[in-house]
Amino acid sequence: MTKTTHKIYVSSFYVITILITLILSLYGYKYYTTPIDQRFFLSQNDLLEPNGFIGHGLGVIGSFLMIVGVAVYMIRKRIKFFYRFGYLKHWLEFHIFLCTVGPILILFHTAFKFGGIVAVSFWSMVAVVLSGVVGRFLYVQIPHSIQGQILSLHELNSQSENLSHQLKFDYKLPEEIITKIEEISTAHRYKRTGLTTSILFIIQDYFGIKNVISHLNLELKKIGISKIERKKIVKTAKAKLTISRRIGLLHTTQKLFKYWHVVHLPFAILMFIIMVIHIAVEFVFGYRWIF
Repeated sequence: MTKTTHKIYVSSFYVITILITLILSLYGYKYYTTPIDQRFFLSQNDLLEPNGFIGHGLGVIGSFLMIVGVAVYMIRKRIKFFYRFGYLKHWLEFHIFLCTVGPILILFHTAFKFGGIVAVSFWSMVAVVLSGVVGRFLYVQIPHSIQGQILSLHELNSQSENLSHQLKFDYKLPEEIITKIEEISTAHRYKRTGLTTSILFIIQDYFGIKNVISHLNLELKKIGISKIERKKIVKTAKAKLTISRRIGLLHTTQKLFKYWHVVHLPFAILMFIIMVIHIAVEFVFGYRWIF
């Protein structure tokens, strides 16, 4: 998958998710904003209530998407035979897409009415989605190869040295600029970061790097480097700073990611158990959709 194809691949997920949310919101706005005890009198009630044709369908499709989203990612991640089918990173993006659209459809399936044991499943789903956002953030902080394997500290240091070489010899930057980049990109400044403050530190550092890159761009402009060259240099410097942050926080981030699994997995299991019970009860009481 080329860079352009990958951008289209990811962008299509964003577009589809936003479109689905907008269409359902606009179509059912009057129904969903009407008090629950008055919805029965609306013409849309037979369609949008949880057991209505559309409402029921949203629940079925949403549940199916979540099951598929979890299953395909777990299969690709754990069974060696499927390693040849695309990069893990792309499968993770597909997993996130399905496990975002699925809960959105289920939210509209409930018609924003939460009660009983299903409410436990719903709030577990919310916890899974929110923890998934945090997990994705932490996953990105742990350097991976394009195949999805975690890079070793040696590989990261090698990458960092190659980027330094590029800045110094390929782009022939002035010594004072090189010195500034090396000072900012030292991994030692992350040593004092504790486990509890690391996420906040990562966020602050992310914006801090943006400021450094902005100042670097101005410095390069002052010394008369062309726009095309500036873009290349800035991209390389940004990669250097990002790798340095990941080297400095590698151990802490890996620990946080392990703790994240402790939170994410139980909620996911609870959600699916109650979902299965809910579906079984629906079938026992004769509720069907198009089958």
